[in-house]
Amino acid sequence: MFLLSGITYKRNPSSLCWTHAWGLRRFHETGALHFITWSCCERQPLLGRPERRDLLLKVLEQMRNRYRFGVVGFVVMPEHVHMLMSEPLIGNVSRVICAVKLGFTRRVLFQNPHFCQHRAEVGHPLTDASRHLWMKRYYDFNVYSEPKIAEKLLYMHQNPVARRLVETPEQWEWSSFRAYAFGEAGIVKVNDWSW
Repeated sequence: MFLLSGITYKRNPSSLCWTHAWGLRRFHETGALHFITWSCCERQPLLGRPERRDLLLKVLEQMRNRYRFGVVGFVVMPEHVHMLMSEPLIGNVSRVICAVKLGFTRRVLFQNPHFCQHRAEVGHPLTDASRHLWMKRYYDFNVYSEPKIAEKLLYMHQNPVARRLVETPEQWEWSSFRAYAFGEAGIVKVNDWSW
């Protein structure tokens, strides 16, 4: 059990465990936070442009409200996303990630219907349904302790620095760092448990 932002989390011994065919196990309804990572198809930099990263954050905030989950931290990189989130009150983590990916994809294609047409490895969604903008799976790590929360936040906030996209974490606009360091409100509300 641990306390974060006034909310107590408990491990639930009757938590749901999903085992997928490829051996990946996901634990839901544990009361733990989830450190989530998902990537663009073939790790292509589909989030390389600032307006795409902004769009992803807008979709994430919309889904945060729709599925009622807390975002403890995040970073949007050019080809992948990390997020530390609570379990949603509506649906489950898998449904949330699916909704964010689908919401983003629909908006990108609405703004630019030919977005995928010039990308042979992705294909146009209207002509080749087997190709996608996102990798199908996502990585989910249950986080139960304050030290592990701090570790994941540090990892996310240092990611753009480690990749040499910026010199300091506060220079990367697409992470939760500025919310923690300066109390700035961004597109995604961090540690906001109201919907």
